[in-house]
Amino acid sequence: MKNFLFLLPCLSLPLAALAQSAAPVAPVRPVTDTYFGQTVVDPYRWLEDVKSAETQAWMHGQADYARQQLDQLPSRAALYARVKELGDAAAARTGRYQRRGQQLFYLKRGATENLYKLYTRLGMQGAEKQVFDPEKLSATPGKHWAIAYFTASPDGRTVAIGVAEGGSENAVVKLIDTATGRQLDTDLPRARFSSPEWQPDSRAFFYSRTREMTPEVAPGEEFTKVTSYRHQVGTAPAADVPVLGYDYAPPSVPLKTIHEEAFVEVPAGAAVPTAVGLIERGTRRELELYVAPLAALHTPRTTAWQKVCSAADEVTGYAVQGDNLYLLSHKNAPRFQVLRTSLSKPNLATATVVVPQMSSVVQEIFAAKDALYLQLLDGGPNQFARLPHGKSGTPAVETLPLPFAGAGVFEVIHDPRQAGIWAGLTSWTRWGDYFAYDPTARRFTATKLEPQSAYDNPGNLEVAEVKVTSHDGTMVPLSIIHKKGLKRDGTSPALLQGYGAYGTSMTPIYDASYLALLEQGAVVAVAHVRGGGEYGQEWYKAGFQATKPNTWKDFIACAEYLVKEGYTSSARLTGQGTSAGGILIGRAVTERPDLFGAAVFNVGCLDAVRFETTANGQANIPEFGSVQTEPGFRALTEMSTYAHIQSGTKYPAVLLIHGVNDRRVDVWQSLKTAARLQAATSSGRPVLLRLDFDAGHGMGSTKDQRYQQLTDIMALVLSQTAPATARK
Repeated sequence: MKNFLFLLPCLSLPLAALAQSAAPVAPVRPVTDTYFGQTVVDPYRWLEDVKSAETQAWMHGQADYARQQLDQLPSRAALYARVKELGDAAAARTGRYQRRGQQLFYLKRGATENLYKLYTRLGMQGAEKQVFDPEKLSATPGKHWAIAYFTASPDGRTVAIGVAEGGSENAVVKLIDTATGRQLDTDLPRARFSSPEWQPDSRAFFYSRTREMTPEVAPGEEFTKVTSYRHQVGTAPAADVPVLGYDYAPPSVPLKTIHEEAFVEVPAGAAVPTAVGLIERGTRRELELYVAPLAALHTPRTTAWQKVCSAADEVTGYAVQGDNLYLLSHKNAPRFQVLRTSLSKPNLATATVVVPQMSSVVQEIFAAKDALYLQLLDGGPNQFARLPHGKSGTPAVETLPLPFAGAGVFEVIHDPRQAGIWAGLTSWTRWGDYFAYDPTARRFTATKLEPQSAYDNPGNLEVAEVKVTSHDGTMVPLSIIHKKGLKRDGTSPALLQGYGAYGTSMTPIYDASYLALLEQGAVVAVAHVRGGGEYGQEWYKAGFQATKPNTWKDFIACAEYLVKEGYTSSARLTGQGTSAGGILIGRAVTERPDLFGAAVFNVGCLDAVRFETTANGQANIPEFGSVQTEPGFRALTEMSTYAHIQSGTKYPAVLLIHGVNDRRVDVWQSLKTAARLQAATSSGRPVLLRLDFDAGHGMGSTKDQRYQQLTDIMALVLSQTAPATARK
């Protein structure tokens, strides 16, 4: 979630057979709340106090019990070995490339390494040099540091690197000299949501940080008043100047609430050095944009920012090249359109529609020296298109041929001062590479920056892209991946994944580690449910707040399709949802417990009614609603898994996964849900609470943490009991 990403031959014993000892029982201590005349009883409110000795003891007991049960699965040891073999087969994995002229900066993790490190090289063939290794940092016992983000200066001599401990995402910024690896200044604090933006002189940059948690700051307001600061290289953090924020807004930028977050960006391709001010409201996609001459920010309280658009203009992205300011908007265009105005004298009223709404959704826009590039989507794989600067209209939009069919985009590298783009491409059945598009040759060419392994392009997998009829007649895309020659007799184990929030689309991506599951004859499927962005704004809003039930009902329809068509059976079907996808899987299980053999709730939002009390819950009000309004309360109650758990119900086996340091979705969401499910279920199947005390929401986890978690999920999938009679 915001502030916002999928064995060796043996038939494992049913997981229920391994439940020999009991998990620690959580005492029931009811707390009663009343919302708009409705009484809500919360039996495990005390578990929200995660730091109390009692809660800590219960958590450790639950974690130990879950670890014992998972380790006893007959297939697990061999499965972990296979996951590791597949994942480590490539010499390295790389990502997050940045170009500074001919100089490249990127993250790289070798096959024998556990964390990504920062490297640089001159051109694609230059000698590689390590710039920063987070493993050399002194960490709290039992925890590790990881790179959260980085930005290289325009001259490539300095890198601002955000590092966070224990997967917490509570980053500090370190300034590293590229040539020596030496840290230049002391750490810049509270840079959780920062994305450093360098000035053209490479001597200063803007970054955003959260407020200091003084005694007067109320609980749940930790991530409010996010403010942009300017840091001059060679000075102390205390000298950093607040440039834009709730307490530091000039008259030209009226900030109304403490929940508005301020960010300052410096577009590299601007004809005249310009600052772009972004005002965001939590997870709201629509931006409020301002521009100002970069020099004007030296007197921030009097900066005369020019307003470009408000949230009502429904702009979700922008790109700059020269004096062209491109805006991506869904106003009166649910599949999005692109507008162009002047960067120096923006006027939305006279902006030109350069790309009208098309049949495909325009997901992202990227400015290069030669053209504006569009990332497109139409319910499944991605596509790219190109619009030369100065041109407009659909006939001027050129669709670009991709190097292989069914591609998904995992990264785009672009520079308004250089022609073409680089696109990281993959698919459901093959890992890819970074492909460079040459506008002169009009084709993508593999850069060969990404090392390949023998498992990155297996020839024995196939994909079925189908559409499933949901409860209200809506056709929902479903991607089904399996080995060639699969017998659709209902005996195959299956893992069905879904998300459905924030307008985020689940586009094709391949991970060789999943071969450990697929080579056992299992099916992996992805449901493209409403609430995502596969068909644009209308698809997103059809799984949003009061319409959120469509999200899990679409998922249920996809699960029923897999069973009906013989891909699996209910007994062998495992459903999984992550983060906001916890709403999807939790409500699918509470509404149709008979449809699943097992379920994985991964860092899930499960108690939607209480989510608003957390630091990140405030930011998510635009997505889910607020209990402060009656419609909001009704919608949140409907999407709350915790509120719909019924005693005496035969629930499937449930694996709840959570990093204890998670501040996107606080760990108590899983604690309370686990306690309630353990007390309520009558199926005899276990409810396991898998906690990691050196992890958060998943970002910053080590390679082995990921392998261990993936192995546990796969072992759960393979442990489900085959039906007594195979489907004919």
